[in-house]
Amino acid sequence: MGFLKKFFKNVFRDGHPHAGPSSFENLTEQQLEAHMQVARYGDYLLTDAIRPSFDLQVVPTAGYRHDVYRDKENGVDIPVIMASASKEELLDLFFELLDPLGDEVDVVLETSHQRANRGHDDLYREHIDLPILKSSLYDFEDLLLNDGCMGIAVLNPGIPLEVQFDEHKLLMMYGHDLNDFEAILDRNGIPRVDNLRFITEAEHVHSSTDEFGERFEEMRYRLGVEA
Repeated sequence: MGFLKKFFKNVFRDGHPHAGPSSFENLTEQQLEAHMQVARYGDYLLTDAIRPSFDLQVVPTAGYRHDVYRDKENGVDIPVIMASASKEELLDLFFELLDPLGDEVDVVLETSHQRANRGHDDLYREHIDLPILKSSLYDFEDLLLNDGCMGIAVLNPGIPLEVQFDEHKLLMMYGHDLNDFEAILDRNGIPRVDNLRFITEAEHVHSSTDEFGERFEEMRYRLGVEA
């Protein structure tokens, strides 16, 4: 049970409430290993960063929906588009979604590598040319796609618009004018599904490695992001 006990520390660790027992609770190590090796659900291919609950409370699928983020501190509602895409097109889609932000952006790296409990640290850098950012990130494709303990947000506070590629490898676009983002999603064949449920909205598990933790530090230095 040693492996399973270690595994359960990472199950559903985002702070979302979960009623009842975990779907992973009574699995053998063989059942768990088999589940973790399943990446394809129909036409949708998951990255290695995350897996759904064993009982598939949410089946991973491509699509996007509109939502609202409520900023409690400022009392402001910010429109948001949440999107999910298959692994084969995910990174290229993320880079294309950065184009409406303009030529110079700020970047936030999100990491939970050094956190035993829930939550993550945000590491911020202002003023980086978008072509330089994209070029640097391409060298860390495996990390961006498959590390379940890191995410990245790119924003232009002057517009303001933000694109987030989070630990779950979901895409989120924030701002009061999201038309350009919606056009990009439509052009790439990502369907609008207003009742779409994402993998984050049910029990799920993240995956990472010590090597990814080291690669994250390399990327941080490359981008000039302060610890």
